Amino acid sequence: MGCLVSTAKDSGGIRRRPGNIGDVTVFVPGLRIPKPVDFSHSLDEHLSKSLAERLSALRTRIVVMAGQEAPTITRTRRRSATQHGGSTLGDLLQALEDYLPVLLGLVKDGSPLQHKVQFVWVNQEDEAEETAIFSAWYEVLSVLHLMATLSLSQANLLLLPRTSADGYQPKVSEESRRSCIDIFLKAAGFLDCAVRHVLPQLPVELRRDLPVDLTEGGVDIQLGLAIDSTKATLAVKRRLACEMVKYWQQAQDNIMNLSLANGWGEKHQLFVKWKYIEAKAAAYYYHGLILDEGNTEKAHGLAVAALQAADEYLKESKKVCEAFNMAPPLSRNPPLWGTMKYLSEKIPKDTSSKVRINRDLYAHEKIMETAPTLPDFALALKPDEFQLPQVDASWNTENITKLQFGPNKSDRT
Repeated sequence: MGCLVSTAKDSGGIRRRPGNIGDVTVFVPGLRIPKPVDFSHSLDEHLSKSLAERLSALRTRIVVMAGQEAPTITRTRRRSATQHGGSTLGDLLQALEDYLPVLLGLVKDGSPLQHKVQFVWVNQEDEAEETAIFSAWYEVLSVLHLMATLSLSQANLLLLPRTSADGYQPKVSEESRRSCIDIFLKAAGFLDCAVRHVLPQLPVELRRDLPVDLTEGGVDIQLGLAIDSTKATLAVKRRLACEMVKYWQQAQDNIMNLSLANGWGEKHQLFVKWKYIEAKAAAYYYHGLILDEGNTEKAHGLAVAALQAADEYLKESKKVCEAFNMAPPLSRNPPLWGTMKYLSEKIPKDTSSKVRINRDLYAHEKIMETAPTLPDFALALKPDEFQLPQVDASWNTENITKLQFGPNKSDRT
């Protein structure tokens, strides 16, 4: 069914694992870079020369472009072109989209061809570095993962504050934030397709050895837009903040079940912990403001308890953020903007004010209650639906030699 080879050897003498990844708004998983494959050698008895050469050309384009972009994608620099002639994130995504329908011909109708080629990818995060499998489904999985990673890289660039034309503090435009919501959902769609439709095609024994990666969603961007909107009510902001807690809670639960001992594992775990705690600070803040609208002593006491919880979570999130940035590979945070700039200023100020006011009104013990339970809202954001494309028309009977397939190379390894 397939053969997995995972080695710690260097690929071409160039190690691609960065020691510093610069400014991080979206923590992008380490890139998985494909290594060259000779389709003509592996498939010479089964495909026409033109189809084998087309597969090779499409994949070689990706190998070259990904190799050029790898040093810059994990660094937060805006680059319009490389020294070799213009591969950008968008161009690389397009190259992957062009390759996918031709690649899918190898797995069409359960074709034995899916086990004839060994696909090799180099992982920035995994100490094993290099994973090689005789499986075209593994290649499809890797392509979808790279498409999602590149999308997240685009989002990270868009969400880095830029100096505004008016010369004031760096900020992120509303247009960029709205675009990022679409990008997050698109990336989630790629991964959702990979998990639901591609991963089940791989044997269980191979799935256990696949590299581990992580992604995130975009509800926090929606909250930032709501904060900026004069029409968004406190109830809307609280709902978005509570949804954000649930998303990060899911991520926290899932990552605890993964083996992340090597590479960037600690950084992934700290990123999720940081964002989860940060989300709880936002949720308790807006919950506290709504509770404070009540006219009873109990409501005011619960409001203060919620705001105090928000303040504590905010302080804790800053500590975890520092730990995240110090974990290898080193990173740093861009200047605060949007949601967290607003909340970093408002939470301490409003908490101090409400505590003082309520202590004047009520006995001290009345406001020192346990933080109230956050309301439970259904999650609204769903991944964009992404379906694997139709197999390219080049896979017709004229291009496939009708020969009896012998034993797979993978069976002989």
